[in-house]
Amino acid sequence: MPVIFHSRWRLSIPIALALLALIVSLVFTLVYRGFTHAAGEPLIQISSDPFHNKISQHKTEVEPDTFAFGNTVVSGFQVGRVFNGGAADIGFATSNDGGKTFIHGFLPGITTVSPHPGPYIRASDASVAFDARHKVWLISSLGLFPGGNTSEVDLLVSRSTDGGRTWSRPVVAAKGDLDKNWTVCDDTPTSPFYGHCYSEFDNPADGDRILMSTSTDGGLTWGPAKETANHDFGIAGQPLVQPNGTVIVPIVGFTISVNQPFNQKSFISTNGGASWSATVIISRDPIHIPQGIRATIPLPSAEIDASGKVYDVWQDCRFEKGCFVNDLVLSTSTDGLHWTTPTLVPTDPIGSHFDHFVPGLAVDRTTSGSSAHLALAFYFFGFPGFTTGNCQTNDCVLRVGFITSTNGGQSWSNKEVLTPPMFLQWLALTTQGYMVGDYISTSIISGKNHVFPAFAVATPPTNVPPQGGTCNSPGVVCHESTFTTPEDLLEITGGTNVAGNAPTYFPTTGPSLKAPPTAF
Repeated sequence: MPVIFHSRWRLSIPIALALLALIVSLVFTLVYRGFTHAAGEPLIQISSDPFHNKISQHKTEVEPDTFAFGNTVVSGFQVGRVFNGGAADIGFATSNDGGKTFIHGFLPGITTVSPHPGPYIRASDASVAFDARHKVWLISSLGLFPGGNTSEVDLLVSRSTDGGRTWSRPVVAAKGDLDKNWTVCDDTPTSPFYGHCYSEFDNPADGDRILMSTSTDGGLTWGPAKETANHDFGIAGQPLVQPNGTVIVPIVGFTISVNQPFNQKSFISTNGGASWSATVIISRDPIHIPQGIRATIPLPSAEIDASGKVYDVWQDCRFEKGCFVNDLVLSTSTDGLHWTTPTLVPTDPIGSHFDHFVPGLAVDRTTSGSSAHLALAFYFFGFPGFTTGNCQTNDCVLRVGFITSTNGGQSWSNKEVLTPPMFLQWLALTTQGYMVGDYISTSIISGKNHVFPAFAVATPPTNVPPQGGTCNSPGVVCHESTFTTPEDLLEITGGTNVAGNAPTYFPTTGPSLKAPPTAF
């Protein structure tokens, strides 16, 4: 009998997984209907992948960034994700009426399948900025492999002078083998560097050496790449500009060949990007590696309030004994060199077995200090009755959560769930796992209390053969697109949930790095 039992169990695994997928698919439909009814309005799909090129996973969109200025909200994202890096093109979606309506399209002149084709084989890592002095919107991105040269990845900047509705062919801001760009502009009229725009990126061929470039003419031309004073290494810095013109750049650093290799760092410039300080360590960053999903590097999500105070959020397992799931933590700084001890963001109770990652933080830039309004979207594992956060790839259930604070992060609202449950196998597949994005983004229409997170949502693929398949399998069509919320659905209410003085546990075992990480 034991032999027969085990034989039957082995034979039933594919059937069990198929049944589980069917159950979650049905739950998806039911929960989505319930969610729509409960919220009063459905999510808004702001784009869809139209490309049919051979190397992309059809109908996949991942990794949106957003920026809001006045009543305009612009998002940029990857369209047609490629398994081993990049996408068919960069898409955009723009609202000029405070999020009531959106137009969308695809940036011209980048890849061979872009509108008005360009020289690059793939594109990646969209980052959106607005230059108020020159009245131009910018989307920086990476152009991969021009003319088939797989050793070259360039930093590109696309420009829009009509409110993000149409876009120019890109400017090449920097050439090399580059990764993980992020762009911001100084939009304070009283700043001595009003109209300067700054892009952070790194050189993975040089150990992820941190680089910065500056533009003073609305992104038309960019200065030479400059290193930090201590020639440090890192990835995914997010520059922010204080009202006095000081630029603060939170970034994730690392140490090769040690357990728990990541730490959060920052550096600054006080002279308009002419030079950059040495990095300082914000905090060590122990992490749990979520099963199956591409969330293996704890990228920061940072924003700034009206006073120039910077808020930095990242995934971290220090409050979970055994480091078996991630929470989200928050640190703040008023000068970029001295940071508060990270505090727990109370998305779920400690020990709840919910795993949190890929945060997207927004701060209302008309608020500040103890009255600063914060909004935070994030992905998480865990679905009552199905799986915990510490799940396995075949049964992990993924959703998007959302919380807010009206007092600078001292306390938070209850978690809202924005999406129905998703299976990982519904997502674009990459060399680093199934993908929604290394980052997502949230923006606020300042002064109006309206919040616009942008995130990837997937429904079950079609044309899946009986033996199963992924978005990367021949003939399979996935349905992973970029969504946001209606303009009046999410508001910053805050709440009374506080972290308290939770004990910390810094693990001595965990993931290690054998080489500098890359993330395009």
